[in-house]
Parts: sequence; structure tokens; C-alpha cells
Amino acid sequence: MRLLLAEDDEMLGAGLKRTLQRVGYTVDWAMDGEEAIAAAKAQDYALILLDLGLPRVDGMEALHAIRAQKDLTPIIILTARDRPEQKVGGLDGGADDYVVKPFDLEELLARIRAQIRHRERRASDVLATHGVQIDLAARTATLHDQPVALTAKEFKVLAVLMRRMGQFVSKDELEAALYDAAAEVESNTIEVAIYGLRRKLGAELIVTARGLGYMAPRQP
Repeated sequence: MRLLLAEDDEMLGAGLKRTLQRVGYTVDWAMDGEEAIAAAKAQDYALILLDLGLPRVDGMEALHAIRAQKDLTPIIILTARDRPEQKVGGLDGGADDYVVKPFDLEELLARIRAQIRHRERRASDVLATHGVQIDLAARTATLHDQPVALTAKEFKVLAVLMRRMGQFVSKDELEAALYDAAAEVESNTIEVAIYGLRRKLGAELIVTARGLGYMAPRQP
């Protein structure tokens, strides 16, 4: 698992890198903000440790630049800046956690593990194909990163299709996802939902085959 450490203090950076490597992480070490931004753009990291007092580009600027790239990698700020407004600014600016120096190494390692676990859980909640992305936990949908408003039934149908991406799902199975056993099923509910999804998200998102049902194809 690869981490990015952005820290200009040579002694602290070297010690952190050794500690992180000892517990099993691969660590890339950037010593200024420009290098950190370039590394985050070039490599997919499990987590970024970001000092705010970086040369060339300040850590807050680096944070904003990384988030502007739509990079959702967990970022933990490591800094001596301990005023409440500085912490609020860092968290509101896109950081996932804020740790003030000096810090306890075991606590930092626990925070790293927690952020990586959270990312892994979030990744399992997000499904994407053909420019469409849905977040099952947040119940949101986007098309080419732009939010799309779906009805509750449209979202449920889309969620079933994208969970079983590349497989045909019968109309009966989709109806079972929308209604409990005691509810009266409206005959055209699925057709209406499919029509709405194609209109909002694109006709290529859902394939229909007579006798088989509907399918969200995988991205080619």
C-alpha cells in the first residue's frame, strides 16, 4: 500500500518514512508543495500525509490543487498550526483529518488505518459505467461529474442494474426490488423508470433484450 508523505523537515520526514515502511507501507516523500501536487497527479495513493508549511507551494495550496484534480485520496494534515480556525480551514479545505505536531506515532498510525478503511468502504459503495456514477450510501447519481436528480424508483432500479453490471435483470427482479411482497405492483413502473433513466443519463446506459430483461453494460 503506497502513501505520499509531503514534509520538508528532513529529520521528521526521514523518521516518519522509516516508521511507515517498518509497518508495511511503501512511501514516496515529497519535500515541497509542487512535488506533492505532481506526485498525487501521477500516482494513485492509499493516503497522503501533508505538512502545511511546505516551500514553493504552501500545504493549503497543495491541498486545494489536489482536490481540484477530483482526487479523493484521504489526506491527513500534519502541522504545527494548532489554532482552531486553522484546523477548521484545513478540514473545510478538503482534508480528512488534522493532526498537530508533535504527535504520537501510534495514534498517527491508527488514524492512517482508519482513513484507509473508510476509503475502502466508500469505494465499495460507488459504482460507475459510461460516465454515470452512483453512490449507494449517499443515494446520489452523477453524469460526467454533474449531479443528476433521480426519483426514488429510478435510483432503486439503477442501483440493481449497476450492482449486477453486465448481467440481464428480469422485470420481475426489478419489481421485487421496488415493492415488498404485500404491495400492489403497478404494471408499467419499471418501464417508466427505465425511460426516465435513459432520458436523464443516456440511452446507452441500459440495454433491453426481449425475454431477458434489462442490463447496464460494463464500460468497454
